[in-house]
Amino acid sequence: MKLDVLALSAHPDDTELCCGGTLAALVRQGRKVGVIDFTRGEMGSRGTPETRLQEASEAAKIIGVSVRENLGLPDTQLESTREYQKKIIQKIRTHRPHICFIGAPSDRHPDHGNATQLALDSIFFSGLTKIETVDTDGNPQERWRPSHVLHFMQDRPFEPDLVFDISDTFEIKKEALLAFKTQFNVQNPTEEPGTYISNEQFFEGIEARAQHYGHLIGATYGEPFKYHNGPIPMAAFNDLFETSPQR
Repeated sequence: MKLDVLALSAHPDDTELCCGGTLAALVRQGRKVGVIDFTRGEMGSRGTPETRLQEASEAAKIIGVSVRENLGLPDTQLESTREYQKKIIQKIRTHRPHICFIGAPSDRHPDHGNATQLALDSIFFSGLTKIETVDTDGNPQERWRPSHVLHFMQDRPFEPDLVFDISDTFEIKKEALLAFKTQFNVQNPTEEPGTYISNEQFFEGIEARAQHYGHLIGATYGEPFKYHNGPIPMAAFNDLFETSPQR
């Protein structure tokens, strides 16, 4: 399926946490959106690979993405090898996105920075003819490189190049996050340990961050992004004419 936007992330729940409101807004605007999770999050302290996949599937339905796939790469062992790159290149060439969302350049969780480098290398190499891949039917794929790559913010903040208004989709983002019952806002931890992200305070912080970045653009809620590899290219000011922020 040809996609407008493809989000690439280390773990199930990374995209919901970091750009779920944006993905939901794009779906509402009629864009075809997909998510590729690199690992099943099997090394996480809570949940199992099976429950994480079920939670990711439910979250995808809530947001309305057209594609949600998991590559099954090893959690906590991500690195930019040709073997892993070709798995991602195959997906990029299959879905041929115009825009890719990827993780932060570096972050608290080592997998996040490693996944970002793996994604960047794969995106670039996907445009090289002599790196060969085949589709699911065994047919050779044509090269493809997305036109735009944006980093979504993860645990550690950066200075964003743009903030997307998610005022109308923040509740969808929250609902999608709560689909990850083993991970977020856990009221009864049972026999599994509490984690950095499982407590109520972390979940409240998600709203606080969205309010902060929303405030910066004159909106109720926002999600920040950094544009990869240069200034943001523009040929028209359509988006500026379509927005009237409260300043």
